[in-house]
Amino acid sequence: MPDLALFDFDGTLTNCETFPRFVRSVVPAERLRWGRWRLAPLVAGYRLGLVTGTRVRAAVVARALTGMPVAQFEAAARDWSQAELPALLRPEALARLRAHRDRGDTVRVVSGNFEALLAPWAESEGVVAMGSRLEDRDGRLTGRYAGPQCVLEEKVARIRADVEPSRFDRIHAYGDTPEDRPMLLLADVAHYLPRGWPDGLPPERID
Repeated sequence: MPDLALFDFDGTLTNCETFPRFVRSVVPAERLRWGRWRLAPLVAGYRLGLVTGTRVRAAVVARALTGMPVAQFEAAARDWSQAELPALLRPEALARLRAHRDRGDTVRVVSGNFEALLAPWAESEGVVAMGSRLEDRDGRLTGRYAGPQCVLEEKVARIRADVEPSRFDRIHAYGDTPEDRPMLLLADVAHYLPRGWPDGLPPERID
């Protein structure tokens, strides 16, 4: 029976946080300057560990994306995914994802980042991405998330809604922040990447 392989995205498959880079690319300069000033206290609190990433992302979406046409957002996400994401991927991480895929494992990328941003890249790799979704009304973004952000226990809920973990002989999970902990606890083989990518194994071998 093939295994199940679960990958976080930002910081795990990539060498940086892509959420802020993408948002900066789609927000008009004037709104971006205003938003930076208004969000500065929240960002400082996040860096000090006093404010959650969930709260910061919600505030960024509210300030930056309210009123944007859905079609514009989705087109920008698709274009950015194709043009910018490949250069931000960790080679060893991509090799590990492809090794799971090529041996027939079921691979899911499970991220708090926008699903609209990750899905085009994941499709090009022959895997499936699950991420946070944005609410829209009358063809425009409301500035709110559609349901919970895909972090912490919501990652596990999304995984269980998509596949039945008990069907697999083993579950592998890769993550790099406490927001990935519930997903890592679901796994038989969990890699918490602040300890580094697994040493001593070529990418084509899965421990």
